[in-house]
Amino acid sequence: QVQLVESGGGLVQAGGSLRLSCAASGSVFSIMTMGWYRQAPGKQRELVATITNFGSPNYADSMKGRFTISRDNAKNTVFLQMNSLKPEDTAVYYCNARIVPTGIPRWDDYWGQGTQVTVSS
Repeated sequence: QVQLVESGGGLVQAGGSLRLSCAASGSVFSIMTMGWYRQAPGKQRELVATITNFGSPNYADSMKGRFTISRDNAKNTVFLQMNSLKPEDTAVYYCNARIVPTGIPRWDDYWGQGTQVTVSS
């Protein structure tokens, strides 16, 4: 069984920074793309950023220049460094990973439980 566990959310003032982490554990054979999505109250879940297993990042336009995604393949972990946070960044942030489990000849998308990020004005 595969699990994604997020950490690092919390309450921060506008202009501040937070760093989210997400670690994959369990029967992980290989991990392809990893990424972060967010969902604000009353809104649909939206892309924040993704990163390939080769380290190539992709950002939603509104996050470019403020957020940085990175990963540690040896630790099956993806990070999201968030700077210059704004109140509109308030949301539940979800980790996503495309994983091939051990002994299963296909990939599947896995999600973390979500971590709350609240930015006060």
